[in-house]
Amino acid sequence: MSTVRLKIDGKEVEVPAGTTLLKAAEAAGIEIPHLCHHPALSPAGICRMCLVEANGRLLTACYHLAEDGMEVLTNTERLRNLRRLNLELILSDHPQDCLTCERNGSCELQRYAYEFGLAENRFVGEGHERRKLPPREDNPFIRYEPEKCILCGRCVRACEEIQGRGVLDFAFRGFSTQVSTGLGRPLTEVNCELCGQCVAVCPTGALTEKARRFQGREWELRRVETVCPFCGCGCPITLHIRNNKIVRVSGGYQGFRLCVKGRFGLSFIHKEDRLTRPLIRAGQDFRKASWEEALDFVAKKLLEIREKYGPQAIGALASAKCTNEENYLFQKMVRAALGTNNVDHCARLCHSSTVAGLSLAFGSGAMTNSIPEIIETDCILVTGSNTTEAHPVIAQEILRAVRRGATLIVVDPRRIELAKKAH
Repeated sequence: MSTVRLKIDGKEVEVPAGTTLLKAAEAAGIEIPHLCHHPALSPAGICRMCLVEANGRLLTACYHLAEDGMEVLTNTERLRNLRRLNLELILSDHPQDCLTCERNGSCELQRYAYEFGLAENRFVGEGHERRKLPPREDNPFIRYEPEKCILCGRCVRACEEIQGRGVLDFAFRGFSTQVSTGLGRPLTEVNCELCGQCVAVCPTGALTEKARRFQGREWELRRVETVCPFCGCGCPITLHIRNNKIVRVSGGYQGFRLCVKGRFGLSFIHKEDRLTRPLIRAGQDFRKASWEEALDFVAKKLLEIREKYGPQAIGALASAKCTNEENYLFQKMVRAALGTNNVDHCARLCHSSTVAGLSLAFGSGAMTNSIPEIIETDCILVTGSNTTEAHPVIAQEILRAVRRGATLIVVDPRRIELAKKAH
């Protein structure tokens, strides 16, 4: 791969050809302010916060590519003044309700306002038309506040480039510009999956989760790293918790990509009829027990069975809802502690044909490529899988590959959603 050499703030930098100035600066450990840029989205050059000086020219760092011999300056007085001016113009049309905004403390616009010391604004006026638009909650999960939108276009690009839905776009012109669906219809009436990618990439409080409203500030939330339990994609997620209740979910594939189930489907944890304590049978009924008592009871009974009938009298069933690590520890316990190899899993039956076919064709019944490699594939064959329903994040990558020119072949008795994109 060819490379280019340039200087950024006097520091020699060598990056692959095709690297933007913003990414080249990041590689050199230099931060350039930006609002419309997101690492997973195409560059847009909308906010103009990432302006740099390159050989005397003003360039948007998120959009322009690094060139051999370039001498780039990122923090001159001229640039600081221009960024400050851009920030003032953005803030002139932004509500000053940070005290009650859900993104207070995690808002990127607020962060830059603080860094540039913008306590007052010279350009505060009546505001654009969207300042008069009320919040929209005409869907189960997402709250949209048009007056907080800075028109960075992240949500529009995420919906098109990541999710492949394209239900959001800029509507109207000039001072009336706003992000909207077709004809302003609710998200439930357009091709929206309510995945929340738009919420995840929004730099302000324009798009937020409805369930998190007034449930706690960012700094009040405890974070717990875990794995999404809904499918085999195994997306890493972060639970944001207050008072032992999940307020919102973040993370996912590439740090922000989740499906509607992973982002909004964990409310079942707090259902009143959910079992939260072990139950031990007492006659025809069950009684509540502590975890210590329940574990001691199970261990005692298993050892009694082993002593009386031998290890082969014991069988253990693992769960597809557990992580690979949990299932590994489970079978290890059964084999090492109980002395039996009678360990089974539902996938042995429901995926037996899949495993046999993969083993015969590719020599392995397991996945032989990583998820990021899907987008580089020339041809994709989907058989016996309703991927958009069963493994939504995998389906996203398949659709992204198709948009890049990959051939998609679907073999299925059902007309699944991916069939619409098949060649």
